[in-house]
Amino acid sequence: MELKWLLYVTLLALGTLAVQAHDMDDDNDGDDVVDIEDDLDDGIEEVEESKSEMSAPPPTPKVTYRPPVPTGEVYFAESFDKGTLDGWILSRAKKDDTDDEIAKYDGKWEVQDMKDTKLPGDKGLVLVTRAKHHAISSKLSKPFVFDTKPLIIQYEVNFQNGIECGGAYVKLLSKTPELNLDQFHDKTPYTIMFGPDKCGEDYKLHFIFRHKNPKTGKYEEKHAKRPDADLKTYFTDKKTHLYTLVLNPDNSFEILVDQTVVNSGNLLNDMSPPVNPPREIEDPNDQKPEDWDERPKIPDPDAVKPDDWDEDAPAKIADENAVKPEGWLDDEPEYVADPDAEKPEDWDEDMDGEWEAPQVANPKCETAPGCGTWQRPMIDNPNYKGKWKPPMIDNVNYQGIWKPRKIPNPDFFEDLEPFKMTPFSAVGLELWSMTSDIFFDNFIICTERAVADDWANDGWGLKKAADGAAEVRNRERPWLWVVYILTVALPVFLVVLFCCSGKKQPSAAEYKKTDAPQPDVVDEDKEEEKDKGAKEEEEEEEANEEKLGSDADTGSASQEEEEEEEEEEDRKPASEEEETVNRSPRNRKPRKD
Repeated sequence: MELKWLLYVTLLALGTLAVQAHDMDDDNDGDDVVDIEDDLDDGIEEVEESKSEMSAPPPTPKVTYRPPVPTGEVYFAESFDKGTLDGWILSRAKKDDTDDEIAKYDGKWEVQDMKDTKLPGDKGLVLVTRAKHHAISSKLSKPFVFDTKPLIIQYEVNFQNGIECGGAYVKLLSKTPELNLDQFHDKTPYTIMFGPDKCGEDYKLHFIFRHKNPKTGKYEEKHAKRPDADLKTYFTDKKTHLYTLVLNPDNSFEILVDQTVVNSGNLLNDMSPPVNPPREIEDPNDQKPEDWDERPKIPDPDAVKPDDWDEDAPAKIADENAVKPEGWLDDEPEYVADPDAEKPEDWDEDMDGEWEAPQVANPKCETAPGCGTWQRPMIDNPNYKGKWKPPMIDNVNYQGIWKPRKIPNPDFFEDLEPFKMTPFSAVGLELWSMTSDIFFDNFIICTERAVADDWANDGWGLKKAADGAAEVRNRERPWLWVVYILTVALPVFLVVLFCCSGKKQPSAAEYKKTDAPQPDVVDEDKEEEKDKGAKEEEEEEEANEEKLGSDADTGSASQEEEEEEEEEEDRKPASEEEETVNRSPRNRKPRKD
């Protein structure tokens, strides 16, 4: 028992010391946090200079959050660090052709800190609800007009709970007189749709723009080719990822994730369907001539079937060389009625018909090579040729596969500058998701790559650096695992120690087998038996004394023996005396006088 308590106190002391060391280390980390008023461009700074001891490791760098600030002209920039939805408009529209129960855009949006954030104070826009239609939008500082400058749109997404089925793409809403952000819905005209989307195992990164046909004035969606990169990680790792679209006036485009190009191309060559229609099309009124021969091969009209060609010969014939195996039981059927089967008690012959026992395999056939009538096995017929057909030869009248003739496309146009799209004046999120808590942050729309990169470094780059610093701290302090292990293992160990490690007490049968001394028992029943046994022993001794006193033939030698036995009884250990008391006097052998 003393060992158990010693182990308990030791483990408890180790756990307490480890937790205190962890708290002290956290306090030291708090002293090393980078001041928020330091240089904005650095994002991460080294902590105070190392101590003079050469053996001491350098302190782990810490990261503090500061709202990013645009370093140049922007059309839109939003970090949500004000903690409100000021400037954003929630849609009150309803989807067309949808049940009223789910037609409303009643999904909730909130500005929150990211879960498990390493940067307290860094807030973002969160799609809070699931299985709802969500729509929210905001005006640009001024409409974006496609002319001689690139378009760059960039923002961050974190699927905090993963993603089952839903999107996180943005829409750049076209500048039209009818644009009403209060009624923003799925049919609201947009110029560009860009961002991640996933359902099932289909992982997408959309880039779609609506191109206006200069002849008809109608808009048609143009989809970029799918990227070759594996996108699954961006949807499943629960990390913040940076999505960037760069459109250049020369019609080239780049799509980047975490500042790495995952897709690129040209608006003229890498969109589906193509921006420009073909110059010629097939004549819808052209028809194939009746005598047009499309057969490259034809049967030889001069071929004749040989005289010895037997079309009636079977493909299989009986093997004449086969011999019936010895022991074949010709008179025994393969299946017989089950002798153990009994007709069910509820069998009604009028309704169910005459009952017959089910068929089972004939037990006599198990040791024989076969039962029933023996038949020769079938083999391929060497004389089989099948139905005769003339051989095929080249068709001298072959004209090829017929196609309608080409005519000029009446709808042809050539737009060599698809970059000059419809101007847009707002940015919006119109989403349906089966997963909640999708985190959006740090939207920016601008024309200069350097401005977008600076914004990314001060936002997404800071998150990435904070995650890296946390990993470094965990690597530099592996002893923290001792704290976690003790916290979990200590209660479990103590339960096992006190509940499952008790010493097994031997049973009464073991004492009886070995005749070993039995320990004291403090139960009341045992005490009563002990008192009863002592009383009986006293009565027996009194009877013996009377017998000794009345026996005239008993000599002095017998008295001496009696005195020696009494002295031996007095010298017995307490344990043996108690053992004698516990034994019943009736089980003793009578003393010889």
